[in-house]
Amino acid sequence: MSEESRVVVVTGAGGAGCGRAIARRFARHGAAVVVSDVDQSGGQATVQHIEHDGGRAAFFQADVRSEQPVKELISFAETMFGGVNVLVNNASISALWHGRKTPGGIPGYDVAKAGMIRMTTRLAFLAATDGIRVNCLAPGWIGTDAVRQYWEPLTPEERRARNMPSRLLTTDQIVDVVVRLAEDRSLAGRILVWWSEDEPRFIEWGDRGYRDLAEFV
Repeated sequence: MSEESRVVVVTGAGGAGCGRAIARRFARHGAAVVVSDVDQSGGQATVQHIEHDGGRAAFFQADVRSEQPVKELISFAETMFGGVNVLVNNASISALWHGRKTPGGIPGYDVAKAGMIRMTTRLAFLAATDGIRVNCLAPGWIGTDAVRQYWEPLTPEERRARNMPSRLLTTDQIVDVVVRLAEDRSLAGRILVWWSEDEPRFIEWGDRGYRDLAEFV
């Protein structure tokens, strides 16, 4: 399928971070993009950016925490552009830690992300049976405006004390990887982890995830 005929749905694309950047990149590659977010004004702004760049886009307001709005989002994409070829659902690395060394976090958030990671690996079979590839990117700290405002004033010592990285990923780096996951037909059911101070690496297929174990005494 040519890039010009693809329809891409991007959730969480109404802010100034990765969602908007991902939507704009796919649109620049010729895809029709459905921008979705709970923030209507932000979503409409993303559509305006895409149209200003010469791309095609439409906004649909949806809260992906509920099933019905998600169904309506897909129906909107089918009606507006004729189908869905790529669905980008934003996620994070919070589910990878087995316990936190610093305070913070919300249990429900971590559990939801852990479920997404496990669902990705369990749906690997869909590539062979239905031609649907499901992959997941779990990135570290990304240099969006809000993150930079919190991270930049801190000294290196303060960042280490708060278990923060010494550098941030850029939105362009994230977008490049998302596009690769969407376009590389050899990838299905894979979890790509990208700590902010490292290179992106896949979790080995079948990995137990418990390589460093403490003795039970």
